[in-house]
Amino acid sequence: MEVPLLGDTVAGAVDYKGRPAIRSDTGRWKSSGFIIGVEIAERFSYCGIGSNLITYLTGPLKQSTVTAAVNVNTWSGVASMLPLLGAFVADAYLGRYWTIIFASLLYILGLALLTLSAMIPSFTPPCCHNNINMTSCRPPQYQIIFFFSSLYIVALAQGGHKPCVQAFGADQFDGQHPEESKSKSSFFNWWFFGLFSGILCTNLILTYIQDNLNWGFGFGIPCVCMIVALAVFLLGTNTYRYSFSVDNDNPFRRIAQVFVSAAKNWRATPPTVVTVDDEEGGDQTLLLPGANQFRFLDKALMATASENSKKGWVVCSVNQVEEAKALLRLGPIWATCLVFAIVNIQSITLFTKQATTMDRKIGSSGFQIPPASLQTFISLSIVLFMPFYDRVLVPIARDFTKKPSGITMLQRIGTGIVLSMIAMVVAALVERERLQIAIEAKIVNIPEATVPMSVWWLVPQYILFGIADAFTRVGLQEFFYDQMPKDLRSVGLALFISVFGVGSFLSSFLISAIETLTGENKDSWFSNNLNRAHLDYFYWLLAGLSSLGFLFYLHFAKSYVYNRGYNI
Repeated sequence: MEVPLLGDTVAGAVDYKGRPAIRSDTGRWKSSGFIIGVEIAERFSYCGIGSNLITYLTGPLKQSTVTAAVNVNTWSGVASMLPLLGAFVADAYLGRYWTIIFASLLYILGLALLTLSAMIPSFTPPCCHNNINMTSCRPPQYQIIFFFSSLYIVALAQGGHKPCVQAFGADQFDGQHPEESKSKSSFFNWWFFGLFSGILCTNLILTYIQDNLNWGFGFGIPCVCMIVALAVFLLGTNTYRYSFSVDNDNPFRRIAQVFVSAAKNWRATPPTVVTVDDEEGGDQTLLLPGANQFRFLDKALMATASENSKKGWVVCSVNQVEEAKALLRLGPIWATCLVFAIVNIQSITLFTKQATTMDRKIGSSGFQIPPASLQTFISLSIVLFMPFYDRVLVPIARDFTKKPSGITMLQRIGTGIVLSMIAMVVAALVERERLQIAIEAKIVNIPEATVPMSVWWLVPQYILFGIADAFTRVGLQEFFYDQMPKDLRSVGLALFISVFGVGSFLSSFLISAIETLTGENKDSWFSNNLNRAHLDYFYWLLAGLSSLGFLFYLHFAKSYVYNRGYNI
């Protein structure tokens, strides 16, 4: 057998047989194409449930607007937090490839059960078919339990699937290779393009099927789609690069060791310089990035009197300390992006409820646009903007900044935060106009009446959301991948997703708190009769919180020190 040249292998990667990965035969766009295809199918399936979930809850399940919004936010929050568990399992035990396979099987199970919950005829009480007051006719409790159990199985599966697929796709490019480094930055742009292509198909096709044909069929299509996605992923097995750790040490153990060792030496003074033995036996001084940040962790580089008697816990290496510092540096950026996530979740909840009250007819045919299909404009704006950004804006910016990505990741994130703030201002103004038209039409107390205002008024805020996502979401996912230690990149992407999970929980808390404060003895901001509600007040509140969050973001982004080198 011919032995590949050393220069033609990829450091830290093997092929499907465990041999050193040959650069020309594995990875790059050939492999990532399979993975992007899987992401398109997964997003089609996941958003086929999530994007129209509030309509199902307020429709067949007969929940109030507030209850449905809180349930959607809670489910979305749990689904966005579970990737932390999935990433831990992948990075510490199973590896990304096998975690994706097991998560896909669980995904298929959850979607099949969800389809069953909507299709079994006995689940629909016969007395409801001719009941005029449908709001008083609620489905049986066992149907609700079955539905939500299936829904959270999907959330658990997504928790294992989402961070691993994205990290596995980025692993197909060698960040240390000049050309592949550029491709890796471009990968995140095209990944997002594929992601929202799947969501676009969902909003154009599935929402119509669910609203106008059959919910069981609308849930069954995503199940079939995930089966196809798993088959596509397996087809690329022979071409993938599989990352591995040279020392085969548990990355969570390495980082925990830093904090334990630093705690042991809490009375000591941290070293002012760090020296290690070089290959020739001499001492080499290491000038570390962000050397003045989190200096208390530098105490882990020092031995203690009892250290020699402690097996397994030895003096930490420079790389270990820098890995721990890298995690801590991400904290402020993570926290200051939470308001963006709170704003972002409104597009699949309150925006959709607004659309149900407006004139959704197209032409004289009488065809009405499904409310959730307006989310198509988010996906469409991303699908159209992303190639323009990657092929036009990035090369222009690259000529000025000399950076492979054109602008820094933090600059990209900040741009999207500003755009989301503007989107909420536009949303508040449009809602104020909708309420005024309802008053002028004298239909304030007729919640089932259509407000004589075209639903196209909502389009600008959806487009702004889409462009904001193209900046902030893509920037965040690249940031949390690039700035994490190599062995923890699934966890890094899980942290990125968790921003939106915590944001969903915070949105639920805000809605519940405001409902309590404003709903006593009067119509609340979130009244079931949206003509008597004040979503515009809520949108102004979110715009104010966004501006405050952006100021904090600027402060921490300005002082952030990018991680470069040291094998992390």
